[in-house]
Amino acid sequence: MNDSKTIKDLRTKIEAVFIDRDGTIGGTGHFIHPKDFILYRNAQEAINLLKQAGIKVYALTNQHRISKGEAEIVDFVKQFEAFGFDQSYICPHSSTENCNCRKPNPGMLLEASAEHHLNLKNCVVIGDSGDTDMLAAHAVGALKVLVLTGWGRGSMTQYRNVWIDTEPDFVAEDILEAVKWIINEE
Repeated sequence: MNDSKTIKDLRTKIEAVFIDRDGTIGGTGHFIHPKDFILYRNAQEAINLLKQAGIKVYALTNQHRISKGEAEIVDFVKQFEAFGFDQSYICPHSSTENCNCRKPNPGMLLEASAEHHLNLKNCVVIGDSGDTDMLAAHAVGALKVLVLTGWGRGSMTQYRNVWIDTEPDFVAEDILEAVKWIINEE
C-alpha cells in the first residue's frame, strides 16, 4: 500500500475513475442482464458526486455473456449512459478467448488512456474483485479501491491468495464510501 501522503497527493489530481459493474454498483457479482440490473441504494449518488467533482467516470466491465448471445454491448452502453457514465469499456469475450481487454488484462484501461489522453497513474479503479479489477489497476499503476460488496469480502478472504502480491490502496464498504475517499470527503 502507498503511504498516506502519496495517496493524498494522487487523489488531488485524479483524471478519471473506472468503475466495475457487477457487484460494485449493483447486482450480486454474477451476470444480470441490463434490463434486470438494479443499482445499489447509494450507487447513483456516488456516480453523481464524481461528476460534480469534475471527474470523468468510465465503466470497466467483463461481460462474457455477450459472446454467448445472452446480451448485446449496446444494452450495457445504454445502461451506463443512463447512469451518467462518460463512456463504457466492455469486454465481451469469454475467459477462453485470447484477448487483451478481459480483466485482469489492462487492455480496456490502455484503450481509454489512448482515447482520452489519460495518465493512468492519475486514475482510480473501483471494483469488487481482487483477481480482476485490482490486478488490472495494478498493471497500469492506477489507484486500487476494493469495495466489499459483490465479491469484495470473498476477495479479501477466501480468494486473497490469487492476488496476494497486490494491495488495494483503500478498502471501502461500498461504492459511496469509495467515492467519498477519492474526492476527499472522509
